[in-house]
Parts: sequence; C-alpha cells; structure tokens
Amino acid sequence: QVQLAESGGGSVQVGESLRLSCEVSGYRYGSKCMAWFRQTPGKEREGVAEIYTGDGSVLYDDSVKGRFSISHDNTKNTVYLQMNDLKPEDTAIYFCAVSINCWGLRERSYGHWGQGTQVTVFS
Repeated sequence: QVQLAESGGGSVQVGESLRLSCEVSGYRYGSKCMAWFRQTPGKEREGVAEIYTGDGSVLYDDSVKGRFSISHDNTKNTVYLQMNDLKPEDTAIYFCAVSINCWGLRERSYGHWGQGTQVTVFS
C-alpha cells in the first residue's frame, strides 16, 4: 500500500520560510515523479512543483519560481519543498503526490496523494 506523509506546515509571517517534507512508502518503482500541489477553499488544486527522481529534472509553476525549491533524498524516499519569501497568496493546504512519470504538473496523472499540510502566511 502506497502511503505519503507530509509534514512541516505551519503559520508564518510574510517573507519568512518553511520547508515541507513528504515521505513515500510502499511505492515499488525506484525512479518516480514526486510533486507538490496546493489548494485553497473554493478553488481547484494547483500544481506547485514536481521532480523526477531519476535525473533530478524539475518543473515549477510560475507563481513560485525563484522562491520555492523542490528536492529529494532517495535514501529516505522523501521529497522536500523549501518555500522562501512566503506571501499571503501562498496560504493553502499543500499536498504531495507520486507518479511513475512526470506529466507537467497535471493533477490527473498522479494516483497517490498525501493528506495535506496547512500553510498559512499572514501579514
């Protein structure tokens, strides 16, 4: 059974940083695509960043380029999202997801999801 467990969310002020973590267990493929999505009430889930663990290639949504950084540690089966210079519009529930390949942050391509972690940025 594939399980994803996010951690690291919290409440911070504008301009501060947070690092989210997501540990994957039970996924039988070595190389995989791992991604972060986020969702606010009344809106669809949107892709933030994804990384292919096979070669380290990454993709970011334009809204977070230059501020967020996705990385992974294969020895821990964990993906990270370093979020710097946080803004109020970054407030959302952040979900991690895993797929066998990366498909450009397309939500439907991800079959396994975590429960989400809340990030709140206040001014």
